[in-house]
Amino acid sequence: MILDTAPHISSVGQVKEFFLARQPILDQNQNLIAYELLFRRTGVRAPVSAEDTRGAASIIAHTSELGIENVTGSALGFFNVNSTLLMGDLVNFLPPEKVVFEFPQTDKITPELVRRVAELANAGYRFALDDVITLSEYIKPLLPFVEIIKIDTSVMTYADLAMLVRQFKQAHKVLLADKVETLEQFQNCLELGFDYYQGYYFAKPALLSGKKLATSQLAIMELMTLVARDADTIEIEQRIKKEVSLCLSLLRLVNTPGMGVTKSIHSLSDALMVLGRRQLQRWLQIQIYVGPDPQIPFGSPLLLLAATRGKFLELVAQKLQPANRSMADIAFTVGILSLLDALFGQHMERILRQIVLSEEITEALLYRTGFYGDLLKLAEYLEKPGEAGRLLMPLLARLGLPIEELYPFQLEAFEWSNSLLPTL
Repeated sequence: MILDTAPHISSVGQVKEFFLARQPILDQNQNLIAYELLFRRTGVRAPVSAEDTRGAASIIAHTSELGIENVTGSALGFFNVNSTLLMGDLVNFLPPEKVVFEFPQTDKITPELVRRVAELANAGYRFALDDVITLSEYIKPLLPFVEIIKIDTSVMTYADLAMLVRQFKQAHKVLLADKVETLEQFQNCLELGFDYYQGYYFAKPALLSGKKLATSQLAIMELMTLVARDADTIEIEQRIKKEVSLCLSLLRLVNTPGMGVTKSIHSLSDALMVLGRRQLQRWLQIQIYVGPDPQIPFGSPLLLLAATRGKFLELVAQKLQPANRSMADIAFTVGILSLLDALFGQHMERILRQIVLSEEITEALLYRTGFYGDLLKLAEYLEKPGEAGRLLMPLLARLGLPIEELYPFQLEAFEWSNSLLPTL
């Protein structure tokens, strides 16, 4: 068993103390290139130093068992490691072409560690140096084997960042700006020449006065309204036919093996019959995030984040209200529509005036109130555990959700959102 090689881990059950954070890393064009994978404790029994080793070992062991593609899809996975883990064999269970080991520059850099990093680098593993605030003599022994330098931009001045960028660019390193939470921060880091960006700035709405929705987005919102008010299939079909790209996408979807059809479907009416109203509504909610460039299925990482939220909320609602299927559907809708303001660059209130939604969905999206508002807050807390960790346990208690449910629900949501790629 791979788990037996992890320090202090003797059973899968012990992982119940953790939940998973999957934080996106984007390039300069806002395309997803990686996720940093973090385990966070839900309790406070272990000291921080033990938590770091145990959590990192847990995520490496379980990702090895699951297959990293099920957690990160086609993106790379950044894994936090320390010298204890690097000196062991556990890291070798991860495929070198899929991972980047993120090493804190605050760890003690010994000749033995440098040799081990060199050995892993020669085997194809890539390294990022975290918590870098200066190009010191201390870290120079590791630099030949480190590809990416990760800098916490929230604690440094613009002038200090500019100096660091110049120094590390001269050393031919890739620069990753961490904790980028606003569009202004992103623009500053882009101007300085950072290559990669980590943070949720992309999920914040850039409110632009006078911005208009694209024709295809308006069409999808009209179709969502038609489905919500249970319009005739003929009316829905006629509206879809006006959008050639939507027709092609819908026909491609129903002809995928996962739909279970025994013969090819070429008519829109047959496609709508196969899909059904519930799946049609979900397909439309996903399509509204799809970028215009067919060569970049996830032109915006908002789609993956929204899809993950939607599936996670659905799973939690199913757990808490197993006898009420409609509540799971509503939860999915709340999750997947929760980023429309970031997508459209408009206030959520203005957007919701253009769609027919129930009052409980509207209240959840606007004010994070009610049962569905609590579910949405739960997803948001899990995305940014450092900021919201203290709020998580009281919310779980209020919902009556066992801690051990978080990890499997998150994994299923990650896998589901990753699986959307071939069908778009």
